[in-house]
Amino acid sequence: MNVLVSLLILLRPHQYVKNAFVFAPWFFAFHFPVDSFLSEGVVFLLFSALASSVYILNDIKDINEDREHPTKKNRPLPSGKISMPVAWTLFASLSSLAFVAAWFFSVEVFLVLVVYFILNLAYSFGLKHVSILDIFIIATGFVLRLFAGNAVLDQNISMWIVIVTFLLALFLALAKRRDDVLLAGTGKKTRKNIDGYNLEFVNAAMVLMAAVVIVAYILYTVTPEVTQRFQSGHVYLTAFFVVLGIFRYMQITFVHGDSGSPTKVVLKDIFLQLTILLWLGSLVLVYTLKDLKL
Repeated sequence: MNVLVSLLILLRPHQYVKNAFVFAPWFFAFHFPVDSFLSEGVVFLLFSALASSVYILNDIKDINEDREHPTKKNRPLPSGKISMPVAWTLFASLSSLAFVAAWFFSVEVFLVLVVYFILNLAYSFGLKHVSILDIFIIATGFVLRLFAGNAVLDQNISMWIVIVTFLLALFLALAKRRDDVLLAGTGKKTRKNIDGYNLEFVNAAMVLMAAVVIVAYILYTVTPEVTQRFQSGHVYLTAFFVVLGIFRYMQITFVHGDSGSPTKVVLKDIFLQLTILLWLGSLVLVYTLKDLKL
C-alpha cells in the first residue's frame, strides 16, 4: 500500500488541475456540444499522462536538490521510497502511451504534445536554471494546453484568451519563485537559478503582472468578439471576481507566505475556490440575462 501511495505521489495527480486549461477554448466559445466536451476530456487525459511523465523526469533530474529542500525531500525519489529504475520505467511508459494515443486521436494534438514535451526536456536539462526564462517556459506550457484543447474544436482561439492565460501563468510562476527566494534567505538554496531573483524583484514583478492580467482581462471583455458572443455589453462586470481572485492570491503570497505550489493553494483555499465558481457563474449569468436592458 505504501508503494502505491508513493507511486501516486510521484505522478502528482493534484497537478492535473492545470490541465483544465484545455477546456478553456471550449468554455469561452460559449457553445457547449457534448461531443466536443468528450473530445476535450480525451485531450485532458492525454495531457495528464504526459504531464506526469514530465514531473517524473523533473524529479529524477532534481533528486539531489530536492534532498536539500525542507518539504521536497519527502518525495518518493529523494526519500528512496521509489527506485530510479521504476521512475524511468514509468516515465517511458506514460510518455509513450500519451504520444501513441494522441497520434491516433488527433495529429494536431499530437504535435502540441510533442512541442510541450521538447520544451519540458529543455527545461529539465538546463533551461530551468536560467532565471526569467524558466518562468516564461512554465507560462508557455499553459498556452500549449489552450492550443491542445482548441485543436479538437472547429474555431479560432481568441488571442485575448492566450494573452490572459500566459500573463496569469507568469504571475503564478513568480509567486512560486518567491517561495524559493524566501527559502534561500534561510540558507536553503534549492535552485541554481535563484541567484537571478530576489524578494524586491519578485514582489515588483508580481504586482506588475497582477495589474497587466486585470487590464488584459477587462480589454478582453469589451472586445466586439466577446460582446457579440455573449450578446451583452456587460461581460466586463465579471472582472470584479478576477480582481478579487488576484487580490486573494497576493494576500496568500505576501501576507501568509504560502505560494510554494499554486495548485495546492487553489485546492485548499475555499475563498479562491468560491471566487472562481462565482466568476464562472457570473459569465453564465451575464449570458442568461443578455436580453435585460440594464
